[in-house]
Amino acid sequence: MRFAIPLADGKLAVHFGHCASFALLDVDPEGKSVMIREDVEAPPHQPGLLPPWLAERGVNRIIAGGMGQRAQALFAEHGIEVIVGAPVEAPETLVAHCIAGTLVPGANACDH
Repeated sequence: MRFAIPLADGKLAVHFGHCASFALLDVDPEGKSVMIREDVEAPPHQPGLLPPWLAERGVNRIIAGGMGQRAQALFAEHGIEVIVGAPVEAPETLVAHCIAGTLVPGANACDH
């Protein structure tokens, strides 16, 4: 399982599409632990680019603060599950809560 989390100052970036980088975290679903974290620079913002770009990198789950409905639909077309409304926390903390079933998403921080 591979998670992508948009970053700002080492924590979750509230607006997904305008982050400067992503934390990509490989998780052992049986051991429920993060095995590897890789931070990668985001490509220039361009509508529709991130779903195939992240899919090519093996991402199958995204944790975000906010994301528009169209973007969520595009990720779904690429087989990527999106969780929105996550709090601003470190990527490892968010993933740990997600795999433990204790991540409680709030309101989507995106209005489009």
